[in-house]
Amino acid sequence: MWTFVVCALLACALQQVSAATTAQESDPKFWIENGKLMLEKKSKQPLRTNQAKNVIMFLGDGMSLTTLTAARIYKGQLQNTSGESDHLSFEQFPFTGISKTYCVDSQVADSACSATAYLCGVKANIGTIGVTSKVPLGDCPLSVPDEHHVTSIMQWAQWAGKATGIVTTTRVTHASPAGTYSQIAHRDWESDEDMIVQSNGKTNLTQCEDIAKQLVTREPGRNFKVIMGGGRNNFMKKGDNSTGKRHDEDLIQNWKKDKKTRFSDKIAKYVTTRQELLETDMSQTDFVLGLFHPEHMDYRLKSDFETQPTLQEMTRNAIQLLQKEPNGFVLFVEGGLIDKAHHNTWARIALDETLEFSNAVADAVAMTSEDDTLIVVTSDHAHTMSMAGYPKRNENILGVSGTMAMDNMTYTTLSYANGPKKSYTGDDVSCHRVNVTNEDVAKKVDFSYPSLVDLDSETHGGDDVMVFARGPMSHLFTGNYEQNLIPLGMAMAAGISTNPSSTDSSSGAIAPCNSAGQTILAVLFLTFVGIIQSSL
Repeated sequence: MWTFVVCALLACALQQVSAATTAQESDPKFWIENGKLMLEKKSKQPLRTNQAKNVIMFLGDGMSLTTLTAARIYKGQLQNTSGESDHLSFEQFPFTGISKTYCVDSQVADSACSATAYLCGVKANIGTIGVTSKVPLGDCPLSVPDEHHVTSIMQWAQWAGKATGIVTTTRVTHASPAGTYSQIAHRDWESDEDMIVQSNGKTNLTQCEDIAKQLVTREPGRNFKVIMGGGRNNFMKKGDNSTGKRHDEDLIQNWKKDKKTRFSDKIAKYVTTRQELLETDMSQTDFVLGLFHPEHMDYRLKSDFETQPTLQEMTRNAIQLLQKEPNGFVLFVEGGLIDKAHHNTWARIALDETLEFSNAVADAVAMTSEDDTLIVVTSDHAHTMSMAGYPKRNENILGVSGTMAMDNMTYTTLSYANGPKKSYTGDDVSCHRVNVTNEDVAKKVDFSYPSLVDLDSETHGGDDVMVFARGPMSHLFTGNYEQNLIPLGMAMAAGISTNPSSTDSSSGAIAPCNSAGQTILAVLFLTFVGIIQSSL
């Protein structure tokens, strides 16, 4: 009952907002003056050509352009303002671009091959992480040779003496965060148990290490100052009183022992709850392993705030720890549950997770300086959610469009091209579209929005995705380009090399000068990459 009362009050508030907005926007001076103010601001936007001390990459998993539009409307409507003219925090960044997300062998990307592109600078095959396209999905032997491995910006940053860390709302061994540290032929090999299940006893996988083990025992993962997210089961050993999946060892104990052995004068903390995280003094802590859920963390709208930290809280604490580093840091932050909600066609949850992601970005902006910290916000791939139907201005973005279809039934403004929610019911003789009303949408948080094609899980979309940037060399990220340019641009901005012992461009470094010549070099860099790509 209370849900319907709240919805009625929201509808009334939105009608009042609509009336006020219409009165203001009916004056042409409103649009002309606002447009001039925006252009004046843009004309005075400086190009920061100095070197970045810090780099923070925010990845909204599955955060398509439609997701951004719907989320900003949702945000405004939650605040009883005009959502259409609202904005997410990073939509105010001075420079924007568009990246192409396809894999070497697939028009539509998954989170593994895309992570290899935007973190390692190399496009690869779908389902593989940190390896070249010479490695087919699931081919363990071909993933072993060093010449088939690629390194990530985290490795490049460590070679340059910078601190590194990852934060995610998924398992820390999931495809996106794994792109920062892993080289593996199959994204699902997150634990040794997963490898046993995948092989089904038919393939010898003893040459390959699972993703969790790579994080704890190999570079660059073993050197991460910050690891926060879910996926605790992939690190714990099987046992009577354990939910762990591992057969070989307890990787949490391995992590603790490693830090004590290699960094005896440093403080390393393992935390599993929100309270433990908030009670940790980051100014007095050098390493943090935070595993806050056995699997993926819970959606914000379904989570227990007493036990599970938000993405915003994890991001804030990660920056507090890393800011002590004299040589700066590189931090990867993923809002991974946007994607998970879309796969279920849970549009409300996907939009809410996008708002939480936006809040985390806003905190990072507030805690850092635009003069020395490059912040890049993007997505790995799109989804099939669309927004259509000519709804009136300020119409509830989560509701019906307000018009009737040819079958004399309403339809939702948001819908999916495919997914688990059937749009039609009946048999071959009498088949009709499922009737959807605003009451249906309001009943539960995880209302499944209709889809055209029935699938167990909604798929990714092949659309290009947005890139937003602020800070030193952020103008590098404008235009339309391949996704693999993103880590190369971040490395160039930070003056770090893609090779282990390089100090200048002749040996692999992407290190521009701290002068006007840097801008020229940046243009030449992008032009060169464009020429190479056009010749492929």
